[in-house]
Amino acid sequence: MKLESYVYGKWVAGAGAGVGLRDATSGALIADSSSAGIDFASVLSFARERGGPALRDMTFHQRAGLLKALGKMLGEHKPEFYALSTATGATKADSWVDIDGGFGTLFVYASKGTRELPNQRVFVDGGTEVISKTGTFTAQHICVPLEGAAVHINAFNFPVWGMLEKLAPALLAGMPVVVKPATSTSYLTQLVFRRMIESKILPEGSLQLVCGSLGDLFEHLTCQDVVSFTGSAGTAQALRRHPVVISNSVRFVAETDSINSSLLGSDAGPGTPEFDLFVREVVREMTTKTGQKCTAIRKAIVPAGISADFIAAMKERLQRIVVGNPALEHVGMGPLASLGQRTEILERVRLLRNEAELVAGDPDQFTIEGASRDLGAFVPPMLLLCKRPGSARAVHTTEAFGPVCTVMPYESLEDAIAFARRGEGSLAGSIFTADDDIACRLALGLAPMHGRLVLINRDCAKESTGHGSPLPHLVHGGPGRAGGGEEMGGIRGVMHYMQRTALQGSPQTLSRITGRWIKGAAQVNPGVHPFRKPFHELNLGDTFLSGSREVTLEDIERFAALTGDTFYAHMDEELAARNPFFGGRVAHGYFLISAAAGLFVDPDYGPVLANYGIDALRFIKPVKARDRIQVRLTCKQKTLRADKGYGEVAWDTEITNQMGEPVATYDVLTMVSEDANPGNI
Repeated sequence: MKLESYVYGKWVAGAGAGVGLRDATSGALIADSSSAGIDFASVLSFARERGGPALRDMTFHQRAGLLKALGKMLGEHKPEFYALSTATGATKADSWVDIDGGFGTLFVYASKGTRELPNQRVFVDGGTEVISKTGTFTAQHICVPLEGAAVHINAFNFPVWGMLEKLAPALLAGMPVVVKPATSTSYLTQLVFRRMIESKILPEGSLQLVCGSLGDLFEHLTCQDVVSFTGSAGTAQALRRHPVVISNSVRFVAETDSINSSLLGSDAGPGTPEFDLFVREVVREMTTKTGQKCTAIRKAIVPAGISADFIAAMKERLQRIVVGNPALEHVGMGPLASLGQRTEILERVRLLRNEAELVAGDPDQFTIEGASRDLGAFVPPMLLLCKRPGSARAVHTTEAFGPVCTVMPYESLEDAIAFARRGEGSLAGSIFTADDDIACRLALGLAPMHGRLVLINRDCAKESTGHGSPLPHLVHGGPGRAGGGEEMGGIRGVMHYMQRTALQGSPQTLSRITGRWIKGAAQVNPGVHPFRKPFHELNLGDTFLSGSREVTLEDIERFAALTGDTFYAHMDEELAARNPFFGGRVAHGYFLISAAAGLFVDPDYGPVLANYGIDALRFIKPVKARDRIQVRLTCKQKTLRADKGYGEVAWDTEITNQMGEPVATYDVLTMVSEDANPGNI
């Protein structure tokens, strides 16, 4: 089969002979891959001119809906994806991590897009900045989509998740994507990609796929493009130094190989839950995806006094791992992704053995179930022991990207931290201890050199996602050798594909641009209580000014009796007078909010369905008995919930006293129907 690329809206087979892609278990030829003949300038132009405008014309919520639809559609094709995944060397469990993990990332970003981003095209970053005396000139940061293409260069070990974890935040940001999968497993990526194109869920130009090399694509990059790379540190450095990347300041996000550590606390000896959890986790990290994970544990750092117990426990568990054909149910670890990968790993192990002793797993003698040793890319799980990690070098800098881990005994926590940090920047680390003081010392010592740390003990182990599982909610990346970049991290990942711009101008102008009312912008009395207006009739700046109410001593005492809040500042004049903030008895802040609601709430059935919260509440000035309060309520922001029949409306709320001084400010959050007289929603 000639593996086709999908570029400028059509499937294209590369010219001439390409690279042969083979089944990792049997060695059988699966496909031939080549990108020769593709016009890469046109690939980028197609993304910028067709895909970009179509995506940017949508709101965040609409783009989130595309991700949700993609996830549902791909889920219907899982059997064929799983069937082909075995050719990459993946067991059923490995495929679940790659395939279902990828689909799950789409759903997480779909959910976060609708919950955490507005139903508009501009993201407002933070609050306004006060830069003038009277407020007629103000500032606001916004984020808008870059107008180029996101070029995603992915690794071979996760042909599905690796594509989707990059694709989800980019599409949510409104940026078209050019996917370049690693060649050796690109046949699985292409199958998933083909189903996405066939579904016609995404606008034309939103997605393109290059199977093979990227040719001269880098020559055509601009400052509006983003390159996101996963792979070796050496390749990342070479790409980052490309003259066009440098001269055009092209955004470059790198996630590269790293030497990741797991540390066992000095309290966690044999017989403790943490010791057993640690052993299980190291074995799992060595064997899941045949150890071909950028987050896998490469160094197991253990107290010197129990290192022999740890090695014995590891050997016993590793002997249970059945190596062989990943299509067989009882097989726990399949082959590496390719014969080339096997050759590379065995060479790395030879280097490691200059400083470490092989204590489990003989690459020259091990059992393989249901497959050929000669044709398949098989190695056993290999555990090494470095007795003097303090004076060693290769074990801290050499990564065998497979089922290989080195045990490093430590005498003190400072030594343990030093051994982990000698990886020179890691994606992930983990700590197993029941002692929170030890956890604190290790975590703070490791954090500067790690992108993510997992702290596991008996209390959280059952629900823990484990050492090596990147989550879409959390950043995936790390300093130094790990690439210095970040992917995912929830909405943080979306921001990689957007330009942050500081706007300065009048509140009215900035309100129009941001879709959020800013203090100082026009406030309009709509002639009817704003709560009587359905969602689409509400305008930013619609304002209600209430009548006033006197706060009495009886109010304060009745509220105290009703709530049980008898704090001295409300109940004892002498003690309250001693407090420099109050100077006498004052009303409860929460009473003021309640009384304010009584001043602005329209009680009749109507468009306002519910109040679901308050944001940014601040009490500014105390209110005493005989003070009078008044409320100003202004429509601040509107977010329509598509197909729900209602939207969310934030109301800028200010309570003032009889002097016109603000005593409290906050945002009231309501759900408002699209119908003036709503029925069932």
